[in-house]
Amino acid sequence: MQQILTAQAAEGMVLAKDVLTPEGRVLCGKGTELTQALIERLLKMEMVNITVEGHPVVVAGEKSLKEELQDIDLRFSRVEKITPLMYLKKIIKEKLVASRG
Repeated sequence: MQQILTAQAAEGMVLAKDVLTPEGRVLCGKGTELTQALIERLLKMEMVNITVEGHPVVVAGEKSLKEELQDIDLRFSRVEKITPLMYLKKIIKEKLVASRG
């Protein structure tokens, strides 16, 4: 899942979280597929950010999933014989992959 600016949204993206009004009312539910009309409506309502499934928007300077996984391997390279830390490394990598969709 990735939080993006509503202006970065594109048709076909799917909401990963509900879009709420400042009062807490649900405008669009999780799982809603974005259409151009819906994006325009959200922009008119001044909804600045939305959270979408996957990681569809590349941000300048942001590392790719592969690069982040390599960084984790490097960080844990000194403790490869310590089983609890290897388990922690595995969990961190799984969570990172899951968060990227």
